[in-house]
Amino acid sequence: MRTLLTDRELLESLAAEVDENLRRHIATADEWQPQDYVPWDDGRNFAFLGGTDWEPGQSELGEVAQLALTVGVLIADNLPSYHREVGRYLRTGPWWRWVGRWTAEENRHAIMLRNYLVVTRAVDPVALERMRMSYMTAGFRRPALHLLDVLAVSAFEERAAAIRHRNTAALGENPIVTAMSDRIAADDELQSEFFADLVDAALNLAPDQTVRAIADQVAAFAVPEVTLADGRSSTTILAEAGIYDPAREPELVLTPLLARWNVFTRTDLSADGEKARTELAHLRSPASP
Repeated sequence: MRTLLTDRELLESLAAEVDENLRRHIATADEWQPQDYVPWDDGRNFAFLGGTDWEPGQSELGEVAQLALTVGVLIADNLPSYHREVGRYLRTGPWWRWVGRWTAEENRHAIMLRNYLVVTRAVDPVALERMRMSYMTAGFRRPALHLLDVLAVSAFEERAAAIRHRNTAALGENPIVTAMSDRIAADDELQSEFFADLVDAALNLAPDQTVRAIADQVAAFAVPEVTLADGRSSTTILAEAGIYDPAREPELVLTPLLARWNVFTRTDLSADGEKARTELAHLRSPASP
């Protein structure tokens, strides 16, 4: 049995890889401004400032797009909870700089989406704010994880988020919604790439430990879920609309990353790693090598 590396040892051993990936991420990522995607000319005052409050007939978005963007706001605006959960594991050197960068990118998504929804009156802003307050008050907590688990689940979560936003763009609701959704998806894809690169590096450093973490996070994987104002689950609604279906996670989220990491073709695993790999074998499609 190989000696397990502690989280501190892994943080130190992977620090240079984090720094290199962060530099590459910043160089690759497009600079964009959230205000550019908001049609400010469409805005007008609400009753508090002498205007007119929201009415359902003011929205020009279809229900699916309304729900998809509302879920996007609630998840992105719950950033303090996600920042806390990621940051408590990565509070050192280049790791902490990455947490800052990731947080800033996610916050930009929330700013853009919420401004668009309120300015265009696409959804009831009072209901949105009440849901936002409730969702953020409840917060988000996950069981304590080790570093390798954090990296693996983050790679999966960002890939899943990118798929959700790409499918929202594919609705063709209107050019702005399409552009916003594609913009967010591009960020999510780069973020997933960052985490996936670190999992790659960890596999070379501690293959058994890393495959174990991957298997554990595959078994526990679930995307963030929001309970909407009418009591419906965002997971159910978005699955029915074809925006994001958990039933397709093995095909669209998990298997592509497992293939990228060469999980099923590695030759450097001991008995512990082989056991974890066996647990993942059910995800392989018939066409897999």
